[in-house]
Amino acid sequence: MNSSIAVNHPLIQHHLTRLRDQTTPPEEFRHLVQRLAVLLAYEATKDLELSAAAVRTPLVEMQGARLRDRIALVPILRAGLGMVDPILDLIPTAEVWHLGLYRDEATAEPVEYYSKLPGERPPQLALVVDPMLATGGSAVSALAALRRWGVPRLKLLSIIAAPEGVALVQGEFPDAEIHVCAVDQQLNSDKYIVPGLGDAGDRTFNTLGH
Repeated sequence: MNSSIAVNHPLIQHHLTRLRDQTTPPEEFRHLVQRLAVLLAYEATKDLELSAAAVRTPLVEMQGARLRDRIALVPILRAGLGMVDPILDLIPTAEVWHLGLYRDEATAEPVEYYSKLPGERPPQLALVVDPMLATGGSAVSALAALRRWGVPRLKLLSIIAAPEGVALVQGEFPDAEIHVCAVDQQLNSDKYIVPGLGDAGDRTFNTLGH
């Protein structure tokens, strides 16, 4: 069954408030995205499966544990790139596969312009990362591509979400998990999340007004 999990934590609320602030400069915005990505990934990976592994400490040999499954980290370009490095620091063995999707401003529908997913050997788990889950169109397209690849477990990590986007993903992929820092009020007439934080890609890469 699909689960939508808004991670309730004081650190998330603190960093998210600063992230929303329109006066926050791009360099700080990027750092805040990275901090929130780590907190989201920590929560989303609590159920990863482990295999026993023997290790020798400076004193004795003991039984430890290592991650068992192959994990793919899938950023939706371009805004999702800001969440990759901190999660990769947590899971350095993860594979990174990119999906390029943008929203057509006239139709608000996703347009795919880049995909390099291989045709075989899918991982056991894919973590799709995108700071904003707005209409849900890009997320659904990304999850559909991963399902065609054959990935059995799918998780979507977004910093903020609109109820409309959550509902669409839940309807199309009832077995996927959604992990977010906050579910906001709604989409406005231009399909932007309200109260939101503006355009995450522009604020991350300092391209506002260009």
